[in-house]
Amino acid sequence: MPIAFIHDLRFEDLPPAVVQQAKRCLLDLIGVAASGRRTDLSRIVHGFAVRQMGSSAGGARLLFDGRRVSPTGAAYAGAATIDAFDAHDGHRLTKGHAGVALLPALLAVADDGASIDGREFLTSLAMGYEIAIRAGIALHGTAADYHTSGAWNALGCAAIAARILALSPEQTRHALGIAEYHGPRSQMMRCIDHPTMVKDGSGWGALTGVSAAYLAQDGFTGAPAILLDEPAETWRDLGRTWRITEQYFKPWPVCRWAQPAVEAVMMLTSDHRLSPDMIEQVEIQTFLAGVQLGAKPPATTEEAQYALGFPIAAALARGRLGADEIGVDGLQDPAILAMLGRIRIAEDERFTALFPAERYARATIVLKDGRELSTADVTAHGDPEAPLSVGEFTTKFRGLTRDVPPARVRTIEMAVAALD
Repeated sequence: MPIAFIHDLRFEDLPPAVVQQAKRCLLDLIGVAASGRRTDLSRIVHGFAVRQMGSSAGGARLLFDGRRVSPTGAAYAGAATIDAFDAHDGHRLTKGHAGVALLPALLAVADDGASIDGREFLTSLAMGYEIAIRAGIALHGTAADYHTSGAWNALGCAAIAARILALSPEQTRHALGIAEYHGPRSQMMRCIDHPTMVKDGSGWGALTGVSAAYLAQDGFTGAPAILLDEPAETWRDLGRTWRITEQYFKPWPVCRWAQPAVEAVMMLTSDHRLSPDMIEQVEIQTFLAGVQLGAKPPATTEEAQYALGFPIAAALARGRLGADEIGVDGLQDPAILAMLGRIRIAEDERFTALFPAERYARATIVLKDGRELSTADVTAHGDPEAPLSVGEFTTKFRGLTRDVPPARVRTIEMAVAALD
């Protein structure tokens, strides 16, 4: 059934809400790529792709760069670039991210000589989300370890590449098996405990998925993909229930697990007009995985993005949380570091029991005048139940693309809006 869905899905099969969500995912990912391109991580992987995966003829362009490399190199560098700036969309039940790998894979294979229009682009992207998200849910349901997103978004990338390359059903079956077998089932909590540039494994997920399709096209075998069969209930509603509509969008460029707590403290400062010098102590209660992000001072942007205390401190000290706060400027800010020292974090077992389907935090701010201000249980803004408004979404995109010429930003916005 998944293989037929991969090849037979047509734009006319997509509900209007799915088309609109695919456009939102696309625009958000482009914005995150623009910000990610400013990171050292992106600089390194772009150079690596040029040196190690260059293309003497044809190939695909690197995102926000233009140099041509192999499609696998472009997919890898593009996914790693988006992953470098932790503001991209995600799905709660996968505990990870699909689009970060899917868009670079789609762009890379399409740019390598394929001819597709806007409707086919959106259809392929939406299809990839459905395959990847279900593969992620299936893998979490059948494996004991907590793996990075590259372990399962590789299957979505393979599905997109198989569709664009017009592989046969048998070739597609092998492509999905190759992607599943070689997908980077790396340990996510290792990167949480020791944040580095390995991030969520999505660069390797994109490279693996695209490579799998090209290998299958040449006759390389790798079937079956067990996740497409087990558990069966994960796939029964394929084409009827659209998981892409369950995506969340982040207001801030840090781990989603930190965002309920950031939301809680920003609500208190806004509601009570608090300034940083009024705050004596901050107490956060949240789910265990969020607590494990920790509250130590970060030394790198990767550590700042995979933290709980630091983004809370930055939001309280500066009243905002963006690229500057998780970059060198924020990492060295004495005001943020001083605020970080006032933050205490603890687990609420009720919140842990609800994770990952629901993610909550509660904040209490103790003021220097002795007052205590507390929130109710707060979930993250941008979830399907509390979506970003059109204005908030536009503001986020334009903030992410602040270094891109305004005329180009408007061209991108109009192009995405008119894809269908």
